[in-house]
Amino acid sequence: MASATTSAPRIDRRRVRSAGFSLTELIIAATLSGFVLAGVLSAFVFIGRSGFRTSSLSELENEARRGLEVFAEDARLASDIRWNNAQSITLTVPASAAASTQVTYAYDSSSAGVTAGSFYRLPGDADSAAPRRVLIHGLAPDFAFKRYKLEQPGVADNSAASDLETKQIQLVLRAQRTSVATAGVSQSVVSARYILRNKRVSN
Repeated sequence: MASATTSAPRIDRRRVRSAGFSLTELIIAATLSGFVLAGVLSAFVFIGRSGFRTSSLSELENEARRGLEVFAEDARLASDIRWNNAQSITLTVPASAAASTQVTYAYDSSSAGVTAGSFYRLPGDADSAAPRRVLIHGLAPDFAFKRYKLEQPGVADNSAASDLETKQIQLVLRAQRTSVATAGVSQSVVSARYILRNKRVSN
């Protein structure tokens, strides 16, 4: 009776030597991996920039709204106004039932200092040494106040030429935010015309 014998599988040495990736395959794989990595990095940078712009615009809007609300409160109560220049005005506002005080709103065009490039509130006149309160920071130099008379029928231009004529005041500003890694953002704001309700005018 013949005995069954099992033969070990024969290993094809040529197949063993040819197993693995060729240089061409490695180059193709590395190139594809580079494209994928570049796409991921581009998406990451884009998302980061979009996030910065969104948060910066939100910050600009909130700060501008709060600053204008502070200014509007004083402007509506003001009984008088002194036009220092296109970037500075001094309002006379009530301090109590029987007394009044002055408060200055201005833009600091200097390049250094706590209020540099900012719209600020200053108790007193323009030369007061009292601390300044920054309302909106990071403003462009084209900040300006505009003053108007009472609107009259048939009069297209009601710009005021003097303090006596001024009954309405408006702000025009452009807030900016910059970053080293991303492009900066800016937002232009033209406020409503705030009526100086307690001020007598001469038209």
